[in-house]
Amino acid sequence: MVAPDTSTPFEAFDPDDPVFALHRGGKMQVASTVPLRDADDLSLSYTPGVARVCEAIAADPDMAHDYTWVSNTVAVVTDGTAVLGLGDIGPAASMPVMEGKAVLFKQFGGVDAIPVALATTDVDEIVETVVRLAPTFGGINLEDISSPRCFEIERRLIEQLDIPVFHDDQHGTAVVTLAALINAVRLTDRDMQDVKVVISGAGAAGVAITQILRSAGVHRISVVDRQGVIHPGRDDLNSVKQVLAEQTADWARPGTVGDALEKADVFIGVSGGTIPEEDVARMAPDAIVFAMANPNPEVHPDVAHRHARVVATGRSDFPNQINNVLVFPGIFRGALAVRATAISEGMKLAAAHAIADLVGDDLSESYVIPSPFDPRVADVVTRAVTETARREGLARRPY
Repeated sequence: MVAPDTSTPFEAFDPDDPVFALHRGGKMQVASTVPLRDADDLSLSYTPGVARVCEAIAADPDMAHDYTWVSNTVAVVTDGTAVLGLGDIGPAASMPVMEGKAVLFKQFGGVDAIPVALATTDVDEIVETVVRLAPTFGGINLEDISSPRCFEIERRLIEQLDIPVFHDDQHGTAVVTLAALINAVRLTDRDMQDVKVVISGAGAAGVAITQILRSAGVHRISVVDRQGVIHPGRDDLNSVKQVLAEQTADWARPGTVGDALEKADVFIGVSGGTIPEEDVARMAPDAIVFAMANPNPEVHPDVAHRHARVVATGRSDFPNQINNVLVFPGIFRGALAVRATAISEGMKLAAAHAIADLVGDDLSESYVIPSPFDPRVADVVTRAVTETARREGLARRPY
């Protein structure tokens, strides 16, 4: 296991800091769903009554989805290597974030989630561990695992498990980005097939956004990393970036991010870098800027507004917050409801369109995506996912 980097000094601990006060003792607990008032209750919930349920499940393992917590419980799995903007801080330090994710699952989707922080960064060990834990859960949400290992881990788990596996840093980000873009394109009278998109960042989010945009009909995509535009002529690409280069070869041309932004309609930032204002100024009229790095967007909204018509960030203190919480609670709730064997590209596209449609006639420059606190979101995403799962033959529960 790689030790976390401790070279950056930590600010002095302040016991009066309200953040630490809130986190004391953790942010979640296990609660019973059945009464334990007397011996009769105990005999039903535990021995001897529980043995009858165990025997029934042994005879028909599918009954576990009806008579245990499995049908509504997700594992939130991390190795602590890519936590928020903090990087590789290790599994113990990742736990406040994993607890937070579990709380979001419950609050916004009614889904129970258990943090699982693994003390290994080895791909084989992570895959083996999750496969062995899988009977405990109805789905696996991978979280804050560094790229490019995250792609292989997800791929291998999907191949080996018959329950939903979803890397939220990839697909949650991609779905909510597409939802916002659908409305921004509509507002600016553009067409998905014609828009020129520049994506800054070729990690987990950048790769997944590229995939879902291509599935949604976007063809003119340039992906940029620290060395410039990714294209087939580069000799410094890993296997993941080589695939990106092939997928975008018809449009992407060698150059810098500034070159790529020349007359671009859309900028999507998932890199954590900084884009100079002069490069943003090169974009097309009525440009769309999604600067999603947190807490520091690639383009500050005040700067972006000088050159773009629609501006979104990942922050809650500016309009148009592009937030994964709009996606993963409803996607898992829908997948679990029908006992889906996987989460397909079609389910992700359906979720994106369902989120975008909630904006409706209220569409404006400052409202291209619903609020994370919009109570309608999880329901419409759940419905879109369940309907798509049934249509695609991925649902084991037809009703």
